[in-house]
Formats: sequence, structure tokens, C-alpha cells
Amino acid sequence: MNQQKQSTNWGALSVLMSVFFFWGFFGASNGVFIPFCKSRFGLDQFQSQLIDFAFYGAYYLGALVLFLMSGRLKKDILNQWGFKNGIIYGLIISTIGAIAMIGAVDLGVYGLILAALFVVALGFSLQQTSAQPFAISLGDPATGASRLNLTGGINSLGTTIGPIVVGLVLFKSISITDEMIKKSDLGSMLLLYGAVALLFLVAAAIFFFSKSVPSGRNEEKFEAAGKAQGLLVTITILLVLIFGYIFSRYTDPEFIKAIENHVHDYLGLGLSFAALLVVVFGLLYSISASKSSPEGWGAMQYPQLVLGMLGIFTYVGVEVSIQSNLGELLKNPSYGGLTTGELAPYISMYWGSLMIGRWTGAISVFNFSKGLKNVLFVGVPFVAFLVVLFFNKIAGHDISNLWFYSICVVFQVVGFFFGAEKPAKTLLIFGLMGVIAMIVGLMTTGLVSIFAFTSGGLFCSIMWPCIFSLSIAGLGKYTSQGSAFLIMMILGGGIIPPLQGKLADIVGIHPSYIIPVLCFAYLAFYAWKVAGILKSQGVDFEEVKGGGH
Repeated sequence: MNQQKQSTNWGALSVLMSVFFFWGFFGASNGVFIPFCKSRFGLDQFQSQLIDFAFYGAYYLGALVLFLMSGRLKKDILNQWGFKNGIIYGLIISTIGAIAMIGAVDLGVYGLILAALFVVALGFSLQQTSAQPFAISLGDPATGASRLNLTGGINSLGTTIGPIVVGLVLFKSISITDEMIKKSDLGSMLLLYGAVALLFLVAAAIFFFSKSVPSGRNEEKFEAAGKAQGLLVTITILLVLIFGYIFSRYTDPEFIKAIENHVHDYLGLGLSFAALLVVVFGLLYSISASKSSPEGWGAMQYPQLVLGMLGIFTYVGVEVSIQSNLGELLKNPSYGGLTTGELAPYISMYWGSLMIGRWTGAISVFNFSKGLKNVLFVGVPFVAFLVVLFFNKIAGHDISNLWFYSICVVFQVVGFFFGAEKPAKTLLIFGLMGVIAMIVGLMTTGLVSIFAFTSGGLFCSIMWPCIFSLSIAGLGKYTSQGSAFLIMMILGGGIIPPLQGKLADIVGIHPSYIIPVLCFAYLAFYAWKVAGILKSQGVDFEEVKGGGH
């Protein structure tokens, strides 16, 4: 009973927010780093998206290894370490990755850069697996999802600033051309990753020496799930075989020559689609298999969790894919014809869109009156919008076109009010808005199309806590395990962007945005479907806490 009334540990939560900022800063910077590497190394769109595969694939593998080790030892390793130590260990691993990135950049080998990014993200995986339940444990469980939205808002501040800072470091001038990038000096990039490595170490030291941060253990018993473990291992092996073959072919000079002649374009598309099907049909199989024999499936015997895993997979995939391919779209003459150096403010606005929604969603973590909440639901999105413009302005970017984006923010505000702080309803509304926005982007060109695609960030902004809370509702003793499975599905950020990238190589960058349409459509479907599933189980899905939006 006392746990239900505990106040928020603001000291510990403030320290925890630093790692959320790092994830945002580093992850969003990929949106600028991808077009840079594409120009620097002469890559096609699919090859450039392998940055996302390396980065987000590490999240999946890191979470899976923890689960397998815990299953082997029959105890939750992370809980044994404590969430605090888990974050410290993760920061150290990310430090090693940042140092490795210095060497990879200095050698100028794209494969080594991918490997270094993988190590950085492996550390992030451990940090995030620790930080999510840690944030929930630092106060009243009823407002745990709202704390996730608050930390998500800090994460989004990092996603807003990251592309601007990295853009300045990599491009130095907005008029830089692809030819200039190929010949540019990478000294400033080496300094950037040196600084990042140092910051990771400082953050680890802060956690280690901070007395306000508890160890962060819980009393939940580890629940075995042999069949779920076997399925996830099978999925992993198949994905390794598919992408291992892709990597081996893309290092074959004859194959590269054939790619340039478009002989094997469809092979890359087919393999990318096969990777998607492995995940989708693998997870759907667990639903049918667990119906007849639930023993051994653990949390995966619950359809709301399995469909929610696909939801997280799709959400992260569409969130990353929109921005990862946005740079290539903006280079098209019909969509601005921007140089690589001019991309940063638009990438920043996309990630800033997520900040706008998450800052708004975090309002419920504070005990405001209903009237004040309504005022804040209107005011906070526009304050966040001005923050995005401010950072771009001080970076010297032209923000004259970005003012028109305020129209898109109005639609998000309307979505918040119609969602009425109900996660299933909010997810359905924002999913449908995402579908409409992507269709508008496909049917138009110029600034309207750019802002339609960019607004995908507004509609993605609050999906994580909605999907997460709906997925683990009614899981009981399997809640912790279900949360770990959901973290694994960040893998979507590593599979969906390369799929869109290869489609772009074949049909063009603009038509490739049919992929986000399908992703948002599934998220809207999940919102509708999960409401019925939870209702059939006697769970009041309208009372599930979805992050206070």
C-alpha cells in the first residue's frame, strides 16, 4: 500500500534523464549521418540504411542476450545487478563504441563504422532495458507511464539538438556538395566522438557516485519461457543468415557492379522483405501455438503482448524510416533540391515533432487541475515548437519555411483532446492521422509533401507509452518479461528503414513512403484490436495508464 503512495524521487529521476538525452542526441544524429556516409562512401539508399540496421539491431540483440542468460541461470541478471549498475555498464560499453568510432572514422572504412555504431547501441540497449523500469520505480506506479513521457521529453530534446550539432560538425557549411564531402577533413568528426566518449564516462561517474540514485532492484520472480526463447532464437538465426548474406554480397565487387546496373536490385528488396516476414510470422505463430498449449510461452501466451511487440516493432520502424529517408527526399528538386548541408533543420524539426508530443504527454506527471491541464495541452506544444525553431535559429539555419509547420501542430493538439487521455483511443486517432499525413505526402510535392511526411513525428510522439501500457495490461507475473520482449522489438528500426531504402532504389524515394502508410495502418489496427482483446479478458482498457496524454 505504501508503494502506491510513494512520491517521485526527483533527484534520481533528474540523473536518469541524462541517459535519455544521450539516446536521443546520438540516435537522431543518424538522420544526418546517413546522407553524409552515402555521399562520403558512394552508397546507394539501401546501403546507407544499414546504419539503422547496425544501430537498432544492437538493441534487439542486447536485450535478447540478457533474456537468454537469465533463462540459463534461472534468475533475472539485470535485477541481480540492479538497474543503476545496468545503466553504468551500458554507458561503459557505449564509451568503448565511441572510441572505436574514432578509429573507424580515421581509417575511413564503412564496415568498421557500422561495427562501432553497433557497440554504441549495444550499450544503449542495456541502458534502456534498465532505465525504463527504473523510471517507473522512482515514484507512484500509477504515474509511471507519465514519468516515461517526461524522460521521453528530455530524450526528444536530445533528438532536436543532435542533428543540428552533428550537422554543423560534419558539414560546416550548408552549401557543401557531395563532392566536397568526399574530400572533406574528418578532424572535427574525430573530436565529436572523442567528446561523446568523454560524456559517456562522465555520465557513468555521476551514476556511480550519486547517493540519490538507488540500486533499483525489484522483487519480481524470474519467469521461464522455453518456447518463447526457442522462437526468438530461431528468428535471430534466420535474420543473421539473411543480413549476413546481404553483407557478404555487398562486399563482392562483381555484385556491386551488378547493383549499379540494377540487375540485383530486386534481390535486396526480396531479402529485406523476407527479414520482415520472419519477424511478423514468427510472432503471429506464437499466438496460435500458445492457444492450445500456453505452458512455456510465458508472456507471449497473451495476444495483447505479441501484437504489441509487432506494434513496437512497427512504431520504431516507421519513426526511424521516415527521417532516415527524409534526407534523400529533400535532395530531390521537387522537394527543395537541398544540399546535404541544408538537411539538418528539417531532420531537427522531425525529431522536434516527437519532443512536442512528449512534452505534452508528460503534463499528467504533475498534479495540475483539469482547467490548467487543458490550457497546457494547447500551450506546451507551441512552446516546444518555438524551442525547436530557437535551436535552429542560433545554429544559423533559415527557419522562414518552418513557421508554416505550426499548422501541423494544431492537428496534433486536436488529436490530444479527442484522445481524452485514453491510450487505446489516442493510439487509434494518431495512427489514423499518421496514415492520412503519409497519403497527403505521397499525393503532393514541395513544402506540403515535406511537412506531411515530417508530421509523422508528431503522430509517433506518444505511441511508445500507449503501445507499451496496452501490451503489458493484464500480464500479471509476466509483466517484467513482457516489458523485456517489447524492448527487443526496437529491432523494427533496423529492418523497416533498409526495406524502404531498397524500395527507394527501385521505384524512387517519394513512392517508397508507402511503407510508412502501411506501418501507421497497422498501429491504428492494433489500437482497435487490443481494446477488444483486453475487454474479453476483463481488463478495463480505458483505465490503463497511457502516459497522461
